[in-house]
Amino acid sequence: MEQLSYEIEINAEPEKVWSVLWGDITYRQWTTAFMEGSYYEGTLEEKNIIKFLDPKHNGMYSRVEKIIPNQEIKFLHLGEIYEGIEVAQDWGESTESYFLEENDEGTLLKTVIQSPAEFKDFFEEKFPKALLLVKHLSENQL
Repeated sequence: MEQLSYEIEINAEPEKVWSVLWGDITYRQWTTAFMEGSYYEGTLEEKNIIKFLDPKHNGMYSRVEKIIPNQEIKFLHLGEIYEGIEVAQDWGESTESYFLEENDEGTLLKTVIQSPAEFKDFFEEKFPKALLLVKHLSENQL
């Protein structure tokens, strides 16, 4: 298991950054860094299952382990989805966490990912691009 972390300073308050991260329209915009047409289904509440999908209904499903609105959210990745069918995976403690810390400049957005080694190169390439999109959306939207 690899622990990866990324962070970016955003000149916007945490509430704005949170709304960009998890709002339907803006989520679809910043996640184009991973896959064009990405979206999620489900309600962001502790213990709920969230499906992260592409336009062909492929992706993964995860459980919300922790959520403190405008501050922190943690997902435990449980399995993959192929053409709408859930397939459990033995990924152990494969998690993805987002932390928003308010500071004088606005918000420090940190992500910490516990990932199987085979996904490391994908995240190393895509996550910095995704965070730049979150920054752009947070700083340039009304």
